Amino acid sequence: MSNTTIIVSEFLLECAIESNQKTITISLLTFIYFLSTFGNLLVIVVIILKPHLHAPMYIYIGTLAVIDLANSSILIPKMLSVLLLGSPGVPYAACVLQMFLIGHVEEMESFLLAFMAVDRYIAVIYPLQYASIITNKKIGMGILVSNICGIIFISPMLIFIGELSFCRTNIIPFCFCDYSTMVRISCNEDPKYLSTMSASVVTTGVFPIALILLSYSRVTIEAMRISSEGGKSKIFNTCATHLLVVGLFYGPISLAFILPSAGVKMTTETYNFMFIFGNVLPPMMNPIIYSFRNKEIKKGIHGLFTFKR
Repeated sequence: MSNTTIIVSEFLLECAIESNQKTITISLLTFIYFLSTFGNLLVIVVIILKPHLHAPMYIYIGTLAVIDLANSSILIPKMLSVLLLGSPGVPYAACVLQMFLIGHVEEMESFLLAFMAVDRYIAVIYPLQYASIITNKKIGMGILVSNICGIIFISPMLIFIGELSFCRTNIIPFCFCDYSTMVRISCNEDPKYLSTMSASVVTTGVFPIALILLSYSRVTIEAMRISSEGGKSKIFNTCATHLLVVGLFYGPISLAFILPSAGVKMTTETYNFMFIFGNVLPPMMNPIIYSFRNKEIKKGIHGLFTFKR
């Protein structure tokens, strides 16, 4: 095989989906995108327009809606253009930009879910100090710092992408630009390209999920000591909502990595299908979960449509 480097001006997204699944995949993606956009915009508008929702927990939920809106908008339109219009070509710079944005919004969501878990921990363990510890200003600073940290963690990958040479192919077998796949189709054998990604995943993925699990374990123990059934039920209801969101975010993507590592054989089409819906389902489900399980947001949405103050 020739090792002549190809000057890559664009990448081709193969978007391997089994032919009998293509029509249903297009229909589902269109439905998911519509519902994600409408649901997340609705949550954002309700939180902005209702002054009593300008509180820490609702700022977290509003920020999560912004992240989910960005996530679905970065991914789904290009997927649909590949599957529906048959236009797989993505300019080199646009592919790198999509890779950066996907990585950044996923890091942001991971950090935000950890912040929300710590928020519930403080609310349950230190209820009297909660108002002084958790303020809107501190939340704003936390979101800003996590944005900056996210950019710092993903920056080495942007530098390494510029070092990659392609002598075999410029075809990416997924529906979106992915750093690890770009490294695998390149001619570079240096382990630093994937070890950097592994370090970033541990920092922005493993540490936050460990913090989330520790926080909710402590909250559960504390809730069991409460004698009031009403208080206990309220805590468990809030924790169940957050853990459902956490499971939707981490679950499918973790399975897409864990199953192949455990020796489970999957076709490229099956892996692609899992990865697509692991990325696009959470942005659709999160506003639905919070609309149905959070009474204040539910009341705000009802008031918005019935024009009640």
